[in-house]
Amino acid sequence: MSSIKKIGILTGGGDCPGLNPVIRAATRTAILKYGLEVVGIRNGYRGLYLGDFTPLTLENISGILPLGGTILHSSNKDNLFQYPFEENGETVLKDVSHVGVENLKKAGIDAMLIVGGDGTLTSGRDFSNLGVRVIGVPKTIDNDLASTDVTFGFDTAVSVATEALDRLHTTASSHHRIMVLEVMGRYAGWIGLNAGIAGGADAIMIPEIPYDINKIANAINTRKKFGKTFSVIVASEGAKSVNGEMVVSKVVENSPDPIRLGGIGAKVADELEQLCGLEARATTLGHIQRGGTPTAYDRILSTRYGSYAVDLAMEGKFGNMVTLKGNEMSYDSLNNVIGQKTKNVNPNGELVRFAKNIGISFGD
Repeated sequence: MSSIKKIGILTGGGDCPGLNPVIRAATRTAILKYGLEVVGIRNGYRGLYLGDFTPLTLENISGILPLGGTILHSSNKDNLFQYPFEENGETVLKDVSHVGVENLKKAGIDAMLIVGGDGTLTSGRDFSNLGVRVIGVPKTIDNDLASTDVTFGFDTAVSVATEALDRLHTTASSHHRIMVLEVMGRYAGWIGLNAGIAGGADAIMIPEIPYDINKIANAINTRKKFGKTFSVIVASEGAKSVNGEMVVSKVVENSPDPIRLGGIGAKVADELEQLCGLEARATTLGHIQRGGTPTAYDRILSTRYGSYAVDLAMEGKFGNMVTLKGNEMSYDSLNNVIGQKTKNVNPNGELVRFAKNIGISFGD
């Protein structure tokens, strides 16, 4: 589209390995293929509200391919359609989206690439409905978006969790312990399932298969009968017992995502110690899974997402989000994407079946 001379790039929500490769690929494609100017919007939608923009050039994106995080920084609390202000000692939410639209016009930004998860892309859709030219790029380590086959950052998170399991195996064996590794993923068990298989876990607990702690204990006790005096367990943070209970660490008021999961690792370790008569320890990886250098797979996938987002913009396909379908890049409408049901592990699917074939317990 000849009318597009300058594009903006915004990263919102939680950080994720692969964000910088997306920024790099989009910037290089925009400059080298289309001769565009590129502007980075700092700190997510807060930067859009404050007009905190910075030029992105071939020089200042050099060397960011292997870097974790995002050079533009991020925020997951600044919804411009419900922006918080303090008035008379109380928090009042106001729609200040018009300020963001005006700042784009003042900066001469003709189109925006918005990289984020459900909350960030929901605002992207809303800005699109206001007439802003928007292309969305999905981001999550959880791999739970139904609209795309794989999200960047997922492979890195699985690799980090797998390395942790390799290390836990040696200390578990040395001390005859049960080691429980708690991993991220929220309400989807993709990280736990893949890392558990790759890391040789003896049991995997995921949200999609409610677990009976007694059956996990039975699996460990069976190992003891065969001379295996240690076990390694993977527990996804959103795993729930057969009673439907999930472990919530806290609830954050006035947050777009108020439920904070966490603590299942310690809970399971305590229960298994009592049931199995072995000392048990819990390790929570937490944000280690989100940080650090992306894997080669994620660098390539992120590059494809970022470059194709610019192609879509130049083709005038606004109001869409980049997706991966099979081996090909594609796109779907933001209206279709927002609010879609989470892509979950199939309890009867191939990965679960093969895991059970080799003796991994899911507590079901």
